[in-house]
Amino acid sequence: MDMKDFIVFCKKGNPISGEDKELHVLLTKCSYEAQRITMKLNTSYHSKEEIVEIFSELTSNQVDSTFMCFPPFYTDFGKNITIGKNVFFNTGCSFQDRGGISIGNGSMLGMNVTIATLNHGLSLETRNTTYPSSVIIGENVWVGSNATILPGVTIGDNSVVAAGAVVTKDVPENVVVAGVPAKVLKEINKGDN
Repeated sequence: MDMKDFIVFCKKGNPISGEDKELHVLLTKCSYEAQRITMKLNTSYHSKEEIVEIFSELTSNQVDSTFMCFPPFYTDFGKNITIGKNVFFNTGCSFQDRGGISIGNGSMLGMNVTIATLNHGLSLETRNTTYPSSVIIGENVWVGSNATILPGVTIGDNSVVAAGAVVTKDVPENVVVAGVPAKVLKEINKGDN
């Protein structure tokens, strides 16, 4: 399997066992490339336009010119991130994107938001196998600082995830969630402040 095939394999949501040496070599190469690119992003000043170029290199997709990120930013894979228009990442966001992360138009991530897309098996026989599940963030979502979004979660359009929340289940559209685990606190109505 070459690198292009491996990235397609990952985007299809296939698990990877620690026993599969061929896949681990390719996974390590992807991780090192993500480290190289994020080090370039994080260790010197870049204009907004340069940051868009660096994210386009990281994701292997053209990121829209309206995207904005305040570094540092961290990810362990990089090739399974989709970013909409007018998206903002504040400083310190950390992604585990092999399972896939999609962020809709107009969404904002606060400082130190963590998005994870992998779980390990629970039994000793499968504990070294990672199982991917994508995270989908809808349009116009605001994720507060230090929130954590776990594998398989979808956050509905226009919703707000409070600072420090741990999101373990899907979030409907137009709500505020908070807590550990995150629960719906209120619906958002037009004109709410």
